[in-house]
Amino acid sequence: MDRGHGRIETRVIRTSTALNLYLHWPGLAQVFRIDRHVTALDGSHPRDETVYGLTDLTPAEADAATLGAYVRHHWGIETRLHYIRDMTFDEDRSQVRTHNGPRIMATLRNTAIGLLRTCGVTNIQRAVNHLGRHPDQVVRLLLG
Repeated sequence: MDRGHGRIETRVIRTSTALNLYLHWPGLAQVFRIDRHVTALDGSHPRDETVYGLTDLTPAEADAATLGAYVRHHWGIETRLHYIRDMTFDEDRSQVRTHNGPRIMATLRNTAIGLLRTCGVTNIQRAVNHLGRHPDQVVRLLLG
């Protein structure tokens, strides 16, 4: 159970290695199901959700608790990256919608975020605003 972000979330993970009963996928070692029950801190707005996953990790490499931690870690990264891309770069309102444009722009945004994180920047928004006013520092940043 986790408390945070104005909600209480309870998760249950179930894993299975009896794959020959229902799946024939090369390299597949486990499948898993995560059931989540989420409510607001005051108990209102309850919701249930179920997600499924599969992995090439054997139970010896990753038990149910480890798989659950991997999934939580993945979504933490995903949420953190999406939030920065949307709030800092206003990605959701982008007018780039055709051909390879959206993928190219996402790659450029991810590259900028990665470069700033590699340089030790913790506040991406502040760094982008600062570098927007000091383009000469962008060149120095890129050249190391």
